[in-house]
Amino acid sequence: MITDQPRVTATDSAIALIEEIRRDHPEILFHQSGGCCDGSSPMCYPAGDFIVGDHDVKLGEIAGVPVYIGATQFEAWKHTQLIIDVVPGRGGMFSLDNGREKRFLTRSRVFAPTPD
Repeated sequence: MITDQPRVTATDSAIALIEEIRRDHPEILFHQSGGCCDGSSPMCYPAGDFIVGDHDVKLGEIAGVPVYIGATQFEAWKHTQLIIDVVPGRGGMFSLDNGREKRFLTRSRVFAPTPD
């Protein structure tokens, strides 16, 4: 499937929360969780506190912040566009949105084919 759509985007609410977090932590990154403790939440870390592995795939950037996903999960989601959004609640235990009474949430949609 060929597409000219970005693999990852963000809502205005997510961009506002990113800007809020960057006031405290100027250099951050996202890693799309593969499940387990924090479900499928996009986790937001200080850039120096998370080691991007050889098997992580960079999906793109939102508001100048890189977004990564594990290679195995990327294979399962390679035909979807991830949309980072914000909802009320607590973020993942180690994610920088924790304690802000709002958290990042990943929504997704199947890529639409690009017309020839």
